[in-house]
Amino acid sequence: MGLADTLQRDMLPGGVVAFVDAEGKPFSEVQPASRGAGHPPQQFIYQPAVDTTLRAGVERFANVTVLTRHESLKVLSGADDVEILAADLADDSFVRIRASYVIAADGGSSATRGQLGIGYQGTTYTERWVVIDTKVLRDWEGSSRLRFHCDPARPTVDCPTPLGHHRWEFPVRDGEDEKYLATHQAIWDILKSQGITEENVEILRAVVYSHHVRVADRWRVGRVFLAGDAAHAMPPWIGQGMASGVRDAANLCWKLAAVVDGSLPESALDSYQVEREPHVRETTDHAVFAGKVITERRPWAASLRNNVFRFASRFSIYTRWMVDNKWIPNAHYSDGLFSEQTHPARGWQIPQPWVLDEHGTRIHLDDVLDGRWVVLGLDERDHTAWHSRGVEVLRVLPAGARPAPDAIVDADGTLRTWFSTHHASAVALRPDGFVYCAADSGHTLPTPPAGLRAATATSR
Repeated sequence: MGLADTLQRDMLPGGVVAFVDAEGKPFSEVQPASRGAGHPPQQFIYQPAVDTTLRAGVERFANVTVLTRHESLKVLSGADDVEILAADLADDSFVRIRASYVIAADGGSSATRGQLGIGYQGTTYTERWVVIDTKVLRDWEGSSRLRFHCDPARPTVDCPTPLGHHRWEFPVRDGEDEKYLATHQAIWDILKSQGITEENVEILRAVVYSHHVRVADRWRVGRVFLAGDAAHAMPPWIGQGMASGVRDAANLCWKLAAVVDGSLPESALDSYQVEREPHVRETTDHAVFAGKVITERRPWAASLRNNVFRFASRFSIYTRWMVDNKWIPNAHYSDGLFSEQTHPARGWQIPQPWVLDEHGTRIHLDDVLDGRWVVLGLDERDHTAWHSRGVEVLRVLPAGARPAPDAIVDADGTLRTWFSTHHASAVALRPDGFVYCAADSGHTLPTPPAGLRAATATSR
C-alpha cells in the first residue's frame, strides 16, 4: 500500500527483551536483531495509530469506499457474485452491496463465519487477563524494555508502546473479582508492587479479555473468504496475532485481483487456506509454548525454568537462536500455488534487503518487485517462457558491481547468500514475494502457471 514509512513513524523499534524472575532478576535477555527484512525486525505498535494511518491511506484510492457505522447483517454467496445486506446505523436504513468476492475479516466472533455454518475449533482459556493502557509521564529504569515478569504468583507483561504509551497485562487469579481488578485502585496496587507510581504513568483504560486458540474449519465458502481472527486466533505471547492477519491479506488479495482481471484461473483461490493454515498452526503452537514458559505457576518448575535459561544463556547457539527470532517460525508453504517441481527454494519467501537499482539508487527490494511476478537470476539467462508472459527478468549483481539495466546490485550480499543457501541460480517470484519455482545453475526455470498474464497479475 506504500504506507511502510508512514506507519513506521508511529512505531517503536524493539530493544532488549528481558525475562525476569519473581525477584525481578533477569534469567534470560534477548538482544535486538541487527538485521531484518529491510526494516527493524521487531516493532511495537499502538493500534489506534496504525488504524488511523491505514484509514487515511485508503483515501488515496478513488476505487475504495469506506462505510463506517454500518453493520453487515447477511452475506449471500451466489454463483456469479456476493450480496451483502448491511444496516446503516446512522439512520436505521439498509443498503445492499454486490461484489465479485468478499473477505470477512470481522473478528473472532465473526458473524459471517456463523452465518456460513463454519466451525471454529479449539480452546478458549478460562483464565482471564487484564490489559492496562497508560500514558507515560516520567520514564523509569527499564521502561524502554519489554519485560516478562515470570512470577508464579502473578505473571505480568510489561511492554513499552509508541507515542508515549506503556502497557501491562496480568491474569485474574482464582477468587479475584475481574471487575475490581480493572479499577484504578486495584491497578495501582499491582503497579506500585513493581515500583511504578502516579508520577510515572497516567492510567487511560483497562479491559479484561480471554486468550483463544482456534482455527476455522474452512476459510472459503464459495465467494466468501475468512481472514484474520475470523479464521484463526492465537495467544499474544510472541506478538503474531495481527501479523498473521496481515499475512492472510498478503496471500489472498493478489490472487483475488489476478482472478478478477483474468490473469489467473479461479482455481488459484483454492490455494489460500492450503498455504496459510499450516503456518498459522505452527505459529500458534509456538505462541502456546511461549505462554506456558512465561506463565508457569508451579514454584519448583519456575525455579527449574530460570536455572535452565540462565545456563543456556552462556552459549552462543542459544543467544543466536533467540536474536534471529527462531522462536517465530518463518513462513514456508509446502503446498499451494507453486510449480510441481521439488527444489529447496520453492515455497520460501525471498528476503527483503537493500539493493541498488539501475540508476544506483539504494532502495528496498520490495520497491523493485512492486507486487509483481518477477524473475531474479544470477546469470544472463533470459528465461524466455517467463519473459514472453510479461514477467520482468532481473539479474542480481554482487555487491560493489556497477549498476546496469535489467539488473539490481545486491548492496550488502544478502540476496546472493540466500541464493547460495537455497542452491538456486534463478527464482520466479509471485507478487507476494514467495518463490513459485527455482532453477539450479545451468538450468532454466519451469514454465509459468497456466493462463498467467503477468502484466496485470500484481498485488497492488
